[in-house]
Amino acid sequence: MPLRAHLLELRKRLVLASIGVVLGAVLAWIFYDPVFEAIQQPLEAAGSTRDGLVSLNFAGVAAPFDMRVKITIFLGVILSSPWWLYQLWAFITPGLTRRERGYAFGFLGAAVPLFLGGALLAWYVLPHAVQLLIEFTPSGATNLVDAQTYLGFVMRVMLVFGLAFLLPVVMVALNFAGLGTAATWRKGWRWAVMIAFTFSAIMTPTPDAITMIAVAIPICLLYAGALVICTVHDRRVDRRRVAAGLPRLDGTFPDDAEPAAT
Repeated sequence: MPLRAHLLELRKRLVLASIGVVLGAVLAWIFYDPVFEAIQQPLEAAGSTRDGLVSLNFAGVAAPFDMRVKITIFLGVILSSPWWLYQLWAFITPGLTRRERGYAFGFLGAAVPLFLGGALLAWYVLPHAVQLLIEFTPSGATNLVDAQTYLGFVMRVMLVFGLAFLLPVVMVALNFAGLGTAATWRKGWRWAVMIAFTFSAIMTPTPDAITMIAVAIPICLLYAGALVICTVHDRRVDRRRVAAGLPRLDGTFPDDAEPAAT
């Protein structure tokens, strides 16, 4: 596909994904109050253990409205995740066969639970992170947390965790599209483990190692699962290529096969 066609396809997928997010945000508008209470709860719980005041602060007349808009857009991203994840798959794999495009349902069936699972794990970690950070407030001092800053922190943590859990699905999608082999992922497993634990250490700023390990282990297991799927797929591709007289994906020929005549 030429570059111009790729750019047009990218624009199309971005527009469709944006429409889905907007529709999800419109639906999420009516759930603002309970969602805001849930987002504020970790901060209130942290403040209840201290003598000083800990509370959200809206700095400006329009700040509450701005907060509502941002929360509804954030919820729109969560609610419309099946739709924009499908757009991501459709953009990454435009050249697959009809049979392989049928894997889109499998992609969505794995990507949506993984994204939501990562977001839920972040929600579990969030109160511990907030509690730890609030503990740095000097005794007797007041900590008026800017509402916009706090919301940005919550959204970043949840989205980063959700996207981190999508890594295995992206690996499989790239493999099916012929842009990455199982051998490539296998060679980088040490880097993957190191990045997983580094990510967990940064995103779980708690003093105990158990929380960090509890976050890193699922990411490593997902990487291993994706590697198994890529390996099985590459073996099938190799069998088809050998039957057609072509080299394997690594450029080698089987002992009982000769290179195809040119």
